[in-house]
This record gives sequence, structure tokens and C-alpha cells, in this order.
Amino acid sequence: MAKGRLPIPWLDASDEQTPLPDPQTALAEPNGLLAIGASLSPQRLEAAYRAGIFPWFSPGEPILWWSPDPRAVIYPHAIHISRSLRRTLRRGDFRLTLDQCFDHVVKACAAPRADQPGTWITTEMQAAYSRLHIIGLAHSIEVWRDHALIGGLYGVSLGGAFFGESMFSRAPNASKIAMAGLCAQLRAWEFDFLDCQMPTDHLLSMGAVCLPRPQFLLALAASQRQPTHPGPWNLTITDLLQ
Repeated sequence: MAKGRLPIPWLDASDEQTPLPDPQTALAEPNGLLAIGASLSPQRLEAAYRAGIFPWFSPGEPILWWSPDPRAVIYPHAIHISRSLRRTLRRGDFRLTLDQCFDHVVKACAAPRADQPGTWITTEMQAAYSRLHIIGLAHSIEVWRDHALIGGLYGVSLGGAFFGESMFSRAPNASKIAMAGLCAQLRAWEFDFLDCQMPTDHLLSMGAVCLPRPQFLLALAASQRQPTHPGPWNLTITDLLQ
């Protein structure tokens, strides 16, 4: 632990009143660790996201809360569509929907992957985001070819911000199609940004930029002055990509 820093606070799972700490107090190493414990109730999750905090932990660990610095975001109007992806979008041999099979998308995101030894999307996390979906705050984007689900992503929508959680792909470019479709819809609804949490090569290639935590928190606070777009969304959005 960094010299001079207070210990990471532990919150009891039954305590729904004590707020999570100020994100500016998060550790530098591991980057962004802020608190341990609490619950994954809809109320706790909504308050966390509005403050720039998200849960991330492995099976067998307590709930860990994070606010990393810097923060990767994509501005919907500035998403980078490569020439190969643009050709795929123009070909249009897919169908893109919102909120048609949320739980299936989450399970697909949680499935084992060749480059990962396990998953952080535990059954506890899946149930938590399913509850958020039921109350209209969590949403899925699905990519279909014929009647097969070939890709998608899910996340949380609050105010003018969409907080991406995870994506999956069962066909080339399927997760990129989902990201492009989501940004097209967010642009149409005048969202401020898509929060990608941590930068990856995949996200950076699609136009993600890294904001210092103070700058991200200011942008987040401004985005929360917008009303939350009501869910479920239940839309087909392929036409926005033309």
C-alpha cells in the first residue's frame, strides 16, 4: 500500500447507507482499488456508477470496487470505423438489436475464452446486472446472423453516459459491429460518452481516449445532469449504420 494512504475500507454487505469512498482516494497500485465489500444491490450499483466506480473481482474474492486512473472513454461521434469494418457494416449480413436477450449476452460474455484462465463475471455478478436490466438501467446489444447470436455487449446507462461492461464475439468483427451499433444509437440519443473503464488495444483501435481521473469525473458529473433514457430499449438499430 502506498505510503501515507489510509487502509482500503471494508463495507458490510448489509450496509446500504454508507457511501463508497471518494474516487480520488483510490490506490495507485493496484490502479484504482477503492473499497472492499458492500453489496451488488441495484441501489449500490447505481450510486457507484454515477460516482465513477465499478465492481470487478474474481470468484472466491470479496467484492472489490475500482476507479482507475486514467479512464478510457469513446465519444460516440468520434468512434473510429476501419475500412474493413466499414465494408462489413455496408454488407449488412447481420441484424443488430437492443435488449432482446440480455441474460444470454451476459452469459456469453462470461463464457471461458482461449486467452483467459477464467472469468470475473461470476454468477453473483450476472444476477446483479440482470436485476439492473429488469429496472431499466442495464442493456444489451446483440449481433445476429440469420437466427444465431454471433456477438454483443452489455453495460449500464445512466444520464448521458453508457458504462460498457463486457463484450463477446463468435464471428470476425462481431464485437466491433456491436460497438459501432451502440455508438450510433448513443449518438442519435445525444449521449456524452461510452465509458470503457480500462484501455485495451481493441478499444484504442476504435477511438478510445484516456482521460485523467479528475477530467473523467468532471465529464461524468456533467453527463448525470441529463435524464436517464428509459428502458427496456427493445430496438433494432441496424438502419443507423447506413
